[in-house]
Amino acid sequence: MPLILGVTGSIATGKSLVCQILVEQGALHCDADKLVHRLYDPGTPGFARVVAEFGADVVGADGYVDRKVLGSKVFGNPAAMRRLTAAMGDISGAIQREIEGWRETLPADGLAVMEAVNLIEPGYGRWCDQVWLVAADHDVARARLMARNALTEEEAEQRLKSQRPWQDRAPAADFVVHNNGDIAAVRAAVLDELRRIRHASTAGTLPPTKMLAWWESREQGTGNREQRP
Repeated sequence: MPLILGVTGSIATGKSLVCQILVEQGALHCDADKLVHRLYDPGTPGFARVVAEFGADVVGADGYVDRKVLGSKVFGNPAAMRRLTAAMGDISGAIQREIEGWRETLPADGLAVMEAVNLIEPGYGRWCDQVWLVAADHDVARARLMARNALTEEEAEQRLKSQRPWQDRAPAADFVVHNNGDIAAVRAAVLDELRRIRHASTAGTLPPTKMLAWWESREQGTGNREQRP
């Protein structure tokens, strides 16, 4: 069976860097954000629902939903985020179908990675063989976010406040990689872990992802309530 990894972490922690390293090792990559955004492309039911819910001003000059404008309406506002999730449509189904497609089409020694800001809380990590969590210090993430997205400090803080601390997610992760700017160290850690789990997978000794036990425990305590992607 191919090896399917889920890579998650808060905004501006360096998920894309980790995924880039995996792609260099032959991984097929899917960014869940881009996958989900297709649910509200122009002409889709999701587009109509998002515009009806948040107003015509979320539509940019190109006719697509302007994510920066939409983000200003939902980041830091859990109720608005839930409304957005409901408006977009079947997020779970889109992600699960992508992963199932990999399992059906990739060779036995294949490698694929699903990158998602929220992979753990909605339960998507259950469909992966391993869940990797990327973490960074708050000040580092804020500086990256301001530089990358041309945000003010206040705007960056607003987005970071909507994220969950990596420590809360660690129990559901099989591997935590810290990325505070030393790219060589991140690369070495990723390659070492990839070699380890590939060997274990080939030998049939790779344990089930910790995500499964975490999810079962969570569901027993809270009931099955899917959260945003």
